Amino acid sequence: MVFSSLLFIFAFLPLCLAAYSLCKNNTARNIILLIFSLIFYTWGEPVYVLLLISMTFCDWLMAILLDKTKGQTVRRLILFSACTINLGLIGVFKYTGFILTNVQNIFGVPGVIPKIILPIGISFYTFQLLSYVVDVYRKEVPSQKNFFWLLLYSSLFHQCIAGPIVRYKDVENDILNRRVNHREIAEGITRFTVGLGKKVLIANTCGSLADTLLVTDSLMASSPTEALAELSTRSAAGLWLGMLFYMLQIYLDFSAYSDMAIGMGLMTGFHFKENFNYPYIAKSVTDFWRRWHISLSTFFRDYVYIPLGGNRKGKLKTYRNLLIVWFLTGLWHGASWNFVLWGLFFFVFLCIEKLGLLKILEKTPSFFSRAYLLLVVYFGWILFRFSDFRFIPIVLKGLFCQNGNPLMDFETKTLFFGNIFFIVVALIAVTPAIKLIGDKLKSKSTEKKSVFVILTILNIILPLTLLVLSAISLVGDAYNPFIYFQF
Repeated sequence: MVFSSLLFIFAFLPLCLAAYSLCKNNTARNIILLIFSLIFYTWGEPVYVLLLISMTFCDWLMAILLDKTKGQTVRRLILFSACTINLGLIGVFKYTGFILTNVQNIFGVPGVIPKIILPIGISFYTFQLLSYVVDVYRKEVPSQKNFFWLLLYSSLFHQCIAGPIVRYKDVENDILNRRVNHREIAEGITRFTVGLGKKVLIANTCGSLADTLLVTDSLMASSPTEALAELSTRSAAGLWLGMLFYMLQIYLDFSAYSDMAIGMGLMTGFHFKENFNYPYIAKSVTDFWRRWHISLSTFFRDYVYIPLGGNRKGKLKTYRNLLIVWFLTGLWHGASWNFVLWGLFFFVFLCIEKLGLLKILEKTPSFFSRAYLLLVVYFGWILFRFSDFRFIPIVLKGLFCQNGNPLMDFETKTLFFGNIFFIVVALIAVTPAIKLIGDKLKSKSTEKKSVFVILTILNIILPLTLLVLSAISLVGDAYNPFIYFQF
């Protein structure tokens, strides 16, 4: 993984950008990006790249048929076929083991459950292709007649395996008529290196500290009894701090990949929408889900919630629609009941807010509404982290010293004070503080030449510093997890 990361940063991406810069027109640029994107995906999935190409071909063909067909009944049949194929494939690869395990637990059959490797990024590119076909059906966008351009959309290495979920109508013009300018290239480089630093320097460290204070995924998988015994002895302070590190890690990790995708997009003329908007400063669960994984939230809103009727058909159906959306949101994150429970956990709080809590929160001082949100999200991440339900009550009881565990121990105290500076940096990184300072400097740079000079120097030094530090960290540390590979 470390070698692959360094190879991508210092060989694959520079070669792609160099070849891209030599192209004279948009067609040549698209061909270069498509070739590099297919090489990139084949690098990680030498067999399943055929699945990606086949799914794209199927949706390309269905969209063209939708454009040419006038009869509404036939158009609905084509759309149904496309949805069935896409959802059927993701169901086979992502949920077969989950379904058969539950059947086995109830009925005792089948005796052997097949191990199906999950294709990297299948949840992201499947949803992108689904949104494309549905938008063509709705006549919100014309079908793309060039198969290779649609394949570029579905396989673009910037965001193919880690998001954000990009809708075709948002990048149609970029695919066909994009232009690259030096200002956006500079912005893209900065955004990419900021994301890289956020991932390698902060998120990875948070993940390592969380594993130290909790238990590792490998131990839970290989020896759950030993992991349960070990977790039950953790101090309350250690559990609180460990889950805080996990809470920071999962945001910093995922948002970092979105930052890198947006940055690489800008380097090549693509404009991807923001996927995170500092969700940990939200004042309600409703607000949180307007800020967290925005591309997924809006996908379910536009393609599930609103088609089901949204909030237009009475309160009972509104809550039914919300239940379906949050069940699917949880299931999208992983083939395990803890993810479903996590989705339903947020469904409950969203319903409570709709029933009147939201109005109370709007009148409540920001400190209390933000504290409420952080507590809800914090306990939600406990459900998210532990796929084995046996661990969840151990953690919940341990947070309040109900396992016979101590309030504090020497290891937690040493780890906390030894990382106090890092904790402050990580907490600042999940707020818009640095962005606000940067925006203020930009506004003053037009008035004061000295500020402009300082900002120019920072724009050169910051990306280079983050790149060097990230490379050093990758070379010196083999710990480089990617939480969202399972999605």
